[in-house]
Formats: sequence, C-alpha cells, structure tokens
Amino acid sequence: MALRERGAGLVTGPARVDRRTKDLVKRLQPGDVAVIDHQDLDRVAAEGLIAAGAAAVVNVAASVSGRYPNPGPLLLVQAGVVVVDEVGVGVFDAVTEGVAVTVDGADVVVGGQVVASGVRQDVASVEARIDLARDNLGAELERFAANTLEYVRRESHLATDDVTVPDVGIDFRDRQALIVVRGHDYREDLGALRRGGYLHDLRPVLIGVDGGADALLELGERPDVIIGDFDSVSEPALRCGARLVVHAYPGGRAPGAERLEALGLPYQVFEAAGTSEDIAMLLAYERGAELIVAVGTHSSMVDFLDKGRAGMASTFLVRLKVGPILVDAKGVNRLYQGRIRKRDLTLLVVSALFTLVVITIVSEPLRLFVRSLWLTFR
Repeated sequence: MALRERGAGLVTGPARVDRRTKDLVKRLQPGDVAVIDHQDLDRVAAEGLIAAGAAAVVNVAASVSGRYPNPGPLLLVQAGVVVVDEVGVGVFDAVTEGVAVTVDGADVVVGGQVVASGVRQDVASVEARIDLARDNLGAELERFAANTLEYVRRESHLATDDVTVPDVGIDFRDRQALIVVRGHDYREDLGALRRGGYLHDLRPVLIGVDGGADALLELGERPDVIIGDFDSVSEPALRCGARLVVHAYPGGRAPGAERLEALGLPYQVFEAAGTSEDIAMLLAYERGAELIVAVGTHSSMVDFLDKGRAGMASTFLVRLKVGPILVDAKGVNRLYQGRIRKRDLTLLVVSALFTLVVITIVSEPLRLFVRSLWLTFR
C-alpha cells in the first residue's frame, strides 16, 4: 500500500513496470506506482489505472504532448493520482518490478537515491497543455483527414465487396446484435441499456470486442461472441463459453491466435482490414442481424487518436455499408435520466389513499374489519 505525505507530494509504493499500460493494469494493485511509457495517455488507459488504484504514474513519455486534447491525464490528476511525466527511458533500468519507489515532487527515488526526474503534473498544468492542444487541433485535423482519404482509396473494398465472414454457429437472422467496445462511457451506456430493459426484453446477440467481453461479464451477461486480437481480454472471459474469433490482418497475421493456442481454446479467423470493432459490425451485418446496436465504439478524431490511429478510413467505409441498421448507443446514459419529483410522489400517495378509502366504502367485508378494529381499540 502506498504511503502519502500530505503537503509534500510524497508517495511511496511498490513499482509495477511495463511499457504497455494495458498489460500493466492487469497486475496493478491499489497503492502501486505504475511505471509506463505511454505518450498521449488515452482515456481508457487512465480509467484502468484509476480503477486499479494506482497511487502514482511515472511516465517515460509525455502523458499529454499537445498534439491533440487527450483527456486521460486530466482524469488521473483529478482522481488524486500523482503523475510525473518525461522521466526518460532510463527509468526502466533503474526501477524493477516490485521494488519500493518514492515519488517526491518530480523525482523518482529508489533506495534513497534519485534515479529519475521529470515534470510533475497537476490539474492546472494538464489543463494548460490540453488548451494548447485545442489551439493546434486544426493542423491535426487536416493530417487526420488526409490520412483517412488516402486509406479510403486503399480499403474501399470493405464497403463494396462481399466479405467472407466465419460462421460462428449463431443464427443472427431476425435478431439484434449488441456490440460492446471498451471505449468512452461504455460502462455507463451498457448499464443504461440494461436498466431500460433492452438486454432482458430483446435478448440480442452479445458481441464483445476484446475488453468489451469483460464489460459484459461485469454486468452479469455472458458474451456470445468475442472478437479481436485478444490482448486486453481476461482469461475468464475467454473461457466463458463464447465463440472466439481472431482478427487477422490482410496477409494472414493474427496476433491473438498464439494466446488462444497456448490456452488450448478453439477459435476462428476473420481476415480483414480495419479495426476489430469494424469487423464485428461486418460479422453481424453479413450474418443477417436485423439491427446492430454499438456501445463504446470510436467515432471522433480524438477517439481514434487515443487508439493510436492516424485515420478512420475503415470505420467510415464499414459504417457506410451497415449504416441502415446501425444504432450507435454512445452517450445514451446521458440522453435522459428520470427523476421522481416530490409533487408526483405526493400525488401517488394521495391516489393510493383515495383508492383504499373507496375500496373500504364499497366493500362490506372491509367495512366489518375496520369496524371491528375501531371497537377493539376504542
């Protein structure tokens, strides 16, 4: 557990060291100090660090470089996580897994020795960088649009050609498909769909894209299909009984196959350009789903830059193809939140009392019961 000294900005805790934040989060314990190399820390990574209970984050790179307004670092500092940026790659030699690390201001201390120093971030400094990034957004948008148009020409077959999709042994016809991606607000949107009765009433085919499978399990729902490169989905999710579909890129490279083979789990391969959420939509569409409902998918430039993608050609093309049956549930939890007003509650109570009085007046057994009670307590 980390030790904090108020006012001095001092945090001490065991180090968890990994260049890949998504791998580190899996073994992070409350109070640990996360040592990462993650330029432009994305929202999902930040939420994972917060949920795991990181006391401090020591980053080799700049958590917000100013290239675009990524919200991840702001979430960290607002949650009280100590953030020190740009400490340099040498920290990986100086800090080993499990060693006690002290973050003192902008210094990283091991065994009483300062092994690295960087830039200590707070809410004001992160907000200043985000504001600067917003000022520079025009140039980034121009590059993003140019990359998208270039790849549209290369990947146009996604919208025009017949795609060969694997038969996962599930009948999609006359059913809706719910695709869950671990993107912005995915937990809240998925919870809103459950509270609204959508999952219970319509029983859609549940498709988890990598970590989206764990989101379904956390909600008490078992995914029917898990699709992706399987680098951010838990082993319990892989063993839950869902059909497993490995996303292979053009040429046959399938990064997720090795993990599934090591676990002895059967899988199918879906070779296609684009992101895993794109091919999840294509799978549901080509298999005859009557409606596709998407939760947590990426649609804005910031979403894609957070994923490390310089354009959104494949998503643009896939959405052109499946658009007539696609419903994007992004932000549905903020669409409407019902509130019980005092006036409505009062009217409900008055109506219930009035109903009881009427029933008592017209019902002879109830009149006799009330009369007996009156005589008993008289």
